Amino acid sequence: MRNASLFDLSGRKALVTGASRGIGRGIAEALSAAGAAVAVTARSLASLQETTAAIRAAGGVAHAIALNVTDVARCRAATAEAASLLGGLDILVNNAGMEEVRPSLDVDEALWDRIVDTNLKGAFFCAQAAARHMRDAGRPGAIINMCSLTSEVGIPTAVPYGSSKSGLLGMTRALSAEWAGLGIRVNAIAPGYFRTAMTEVFYADEGWQQSMLAKIPQHRFGDLSDLHGIAVFLASDASAYITGQCFPVDGGFLASI
Repeated sequence: MRNASLFDLSGRKALVTGASRGIGRGIAEALSAAGAAVAVTARSLASLQETTAAIRAAGGVAHAIALNVTDVARCRAATAEAASLLGGLDILVNNAGMEEVRPSLDVDEALWDRIVDTNLKGAFFCAQAAARHMRDAGRPGAIINMCSLTSEVGIPTAVPYGSSKSGLLGMTRALSAEWAGLGIRVNAIAPGYFRTAMTEVFYADEGWQQSMLAKIPQHRFGDLSDLHGIAVFLASDASAYITGQCFPVDGGFLASI
């Protein structure tokens, strides 16, 4: 069917950062299931073993690359390595990120730099490196940034994180306008409340869970599989005329406030 082929990623080459677990791993597996060959990154190669093993066991192509996205030179080198291993680069998913809850009056420079350098600076320089490869190869491309509900709303005790994710939304819009002429689309996904290793600190509080569920119209937290479809959509030809947009996947949370 023609409609189904719009979502087919066969022959595409994808790089997913922060893919050792959680959202990044799930998206890497989803892109592979849609036909893409995938390179995945994390700070250590050992942490990527389960991701690459799962993709290969399902018949996909996966390569693991060590990358600390706060290291700009390494962002460039890892992107070049991915393009070399895969035979090109068509898709980048900027998923690497970190969060630490702390009252704003207690935030120090080290925490601010660690969060902003990971979530915003790293995403930009990975996007820049990927766009250069796409441009030089004359390939159209899709870049997907992982934003957050904090890109749109203020969350107490998450000011560095929210600042980085708000900046990432601005970056998404600006790059989409600048790179459209290169055939590169830049969009974002804003996950709502998903239980991951990074967010476990919230879910450990039963009272918080009940309070938050009452604010989500679908009355459930997100399952990681809820992000797979939007990721494949934004990476595929099905979204060929969409750029500069951020898609909340939040059970209706933003729409209801």
